[in-house]
Amino acid sequence: MKTKTLSIKYEIYDSPEEMSEEDRELIKAAEEAQRTSYAPYSKFNVGAAIRLDNGLVIKGSNQENAASPDGLCAERTAMFAASAAYPDNAMVSMAISGGYGFKMDDMPCTPCGSCRQVMAEYQNKSGVPMSVIMAGKKQIWKFFKVEDILPFIFNSLETE
Repeated sequence: MKTKTLSIKYEIYDSPEEMSEEDRELIKAAEEAQRTSYAPYSKFNVGAAIRLDNGLVIKGSNQENAASPDGLCAERTAMFAASAAYPDNAMVSMAISGGYGFKMDDMPCTPCGSCRQVMAEYQNKSGVPMSVIMAGKKQIWKFFKVEDILPFIFNSLETE
């Protein structure tokens, strides 16, 4: 038997001003997307913004439906839109903002497991690490690749 330890490196920021201009812009875009959320059932509004390798930013917000679970999370809305419009461009960074009343919560909004797996799929498809920024008013977490938030990724694209 062997025992191993998994360690994850990430950065914690107290405000967006401590971050790069690109990261600040992505957080702002996620906040803007959050205001387009349709969440009449949960009342929890989430916005996501993705930066592609060509510099474009694609936004998405959570969209709920009375026929639950037919809605979709902000992260997947943004990723699917990005992939449909720009299938050959890598998604290099994503920012997520969430909270009630179309406002960002104090602590970071974290993606669900399904969204994390879709992030992994697109990262694996492109071969380019995707950083993930989870934004809150009092704290921001930045992870450098999807494996940092989803260890032991399921990867059906591997042929080994």
